[in-house]
Amino acid sequence: MSGPSPAILVVAAVIRRDGRFLIGQRKRGGWGELKWEFPGGKVEAGEPPREAAVRELREELGIEAVTGPELARHAFQYPGRPAIELLFYLVTEFTGAPVNLEFEAIAWARPSELPGYDFLEGDLDFVARLAQGEFNEPD
Repeated sequence: MSGPSPAILVVAAVIRRDGRFLIGQRKRGGWGELKWEFPGGKVEAGEPPREAAVRELREELGIEAVTGPELARHAFQYPGRPAIELLFYLVTEFTGAPVNLEFEAIAWARPSELPGYDFLEGDLDFVARLAQGEFNEPD
């Protein structure tokens, strides 16, 4: 007899520059199509989550980033999908200019603008907290 499957670890990079955050819109035709999210993705087996964030940013935006502090984490389960544990990491240091390699679109948005984007459900609580200034600190 086995218990529930462990949650899949997913990292989200909260990239901040000049008071704005970089967000990406999922591609048309895939799961969660056209929903907005923070760049990131699944942590591979044996991979530390911070390193997963660095890898994902390289793959999705072509930047080399330094993963900052963990801002938040929470469990979430989309209907019909495995449970995930979502880890949000602040990123304020990176080299290179972000280039859209994986998204339908990318945008830089002020915290107050974030709730106006159609985010994935798993990100909504964090987006609301970010928009309310819960994670504000100087660059």
